[in-house]
Amino acid sequence: MKAIILKDFGGVENLVQSEIPVPEISDNEVLVNVKALSINPVDIKTRSGKGLAGRLKEFNPIILGWDISGVVTETGKAVTSFKKGDDVFGMVNFPGHGKAYSEYVVAPEAHLALKPQNISHEEAAAASLAALTAWQILKEKANIESGDKVLIHAAAGGVGHYAVQMAKYLGAYVIGTASGQNKYFVMSLGAKEHIDYEKQRFEDLVTNIDFVLDAIGGDYIDRSLKVLRPGGTIISIPSGAAESVTEKAAAKGLNGYHFMVQSNGENMKEISSLLKKGIVKSHIFKIYQFNEIQGAHLQIETKKTRGKIVVSL
Repeated sequence: MKAIILKDFGGVENLVQSEIPVPEISDNEVLVNVKALSINPVDIKTRSGKGLAGRLKEFNPIILGWDISGVVTETGKAVTSFKKGDDVFGMVNFPGHGKAYSEYVVAPEAHLALKPQNISHEEAAAASLAALTAWQILKEKANIESGDKVLIHAAAGGVGHYAVQMAKYLGAYVIGTASGQNKYFVMSLGAKEHIDYEKQRFEDLVTNIDFVLDAIGGDYIDRSLKVLRPGGTIISIPSGAAESVTEKAAAKGLNGYHFMVQSNGENMKEISSLLKKGIVKSHIFKIYQFNEIQGAHLQIETKKTRGKIVVSL
């Protein structure tokens, strides 16, 4: 089968297409013929030697990626949720070795959900890591409720554009920061207010926020703490914010957490339902072919992607 091997940590030239054997499955796993996969910022960080590079450096070969959508071609003896021919999608083995940049991927049964028939494999692959991150943060960690005032940074990005839709569904009043050119996109997702981060300082415009979802880090943490209500919460995704966000929030009597998404098939089933009902939709910025994966990485590096980058097989 074809796969993209990471020869060494560094630039995109280290992503090389190769032929490797089709992997074997264990009793609780399925083999998926991948039709589409999606690229996330963690892919780029890991490729460059950061992100999850420390966890993967002992593997040979290293195959990046975690988000897949495809067709089940084989099931393990203990698998009960899926059968051969099922369309499935999910985030596989995160934060471990997902090996999604492959024609065939071995996935634990517990990490997948059935793909809704009303969406494409590309839309499903897009709605894995990013959608799962938004859902786990909003629904399980922050417990967003109707009437909550929520500020979402990078609201036009991968996680952000799902988070806006999900927060609206949960009944929140959503404010999104994004560039001016993404104003109408963010508003179309369900935000009540848009703040142009290039021309406006959000801390001068909003106050009494119940919850902030931060996908940027750095000084956005300090600035976000200024707009939270007493007892409010900020959750930050960037890995560099792991310790600082908690300490800085606590010093102000606020709640601050760093969050890393985990593979979870039950959550994927919830996302599948939202996709099936049209409550949540994937916005795909561009679809690349498998042999264009270097270009997909370079697009993510621009930090100007609206929605998601997907690779089609």
